[in-house]
Amino acid sequence: MFTLHELFSIEPYSWPAIFTAIFCATIIGLERQLRGKPVGIRTSSLIVLGTYLFLATAFLLEGTIVDPSRVVGQVITGIGFLGAGVMLAKDGAVVGVTSAATIWVLAAIGVMIATDHLVEAVKLSFVVVLILWGVDLLEENTRAFSRGVHAKVQNFKSRRKP
Repeated sequence: MFTLHELFSIEPYSWPAIFTAIFCATIIGLERQLRGKPVGIRTSSLIVLGTYLFLATAFLLEGTIVDPSRVVGQVITGIGFLGAGVMLAKDGAVVGVTSAATIWVLAAIGVMIATDHLVEAVKLSFVVVLILWGVDLLEENTRAFSRGVHAKVQNFKSRRKP
């Protein structure tokens, strides 16, 4: 029979790191999901958690066959590919760039968590939400932030609505 400790042990991984990954992803994913944007809570959680697990595993294998810096490089490349998949070109405007950038920063937060910077990851998750929400607020309420490509995107969105 298993003891309670054995049942809940995930060593060499860390429950605090896993909970931090899910918390950080939820902070960012909630903002996206409430506003009807791609990359909601579920996707955000999987990106941050997956990045943490890849890099934490690489640290376990460090010095044998794996160089953690190469794993980080591959995560960045893979996440870039994933982010490119959420971007579209419509009527001369590229949409989804913010979602792609959000995916990229989610992976960076996963790297921070894997390198044991839990508190900093939480703080920077709030900074990300502040950027996403704050700039959108500026775009909605000022002319200077709603010119150029942003005006084309707004026109595109308004034509799609019935």
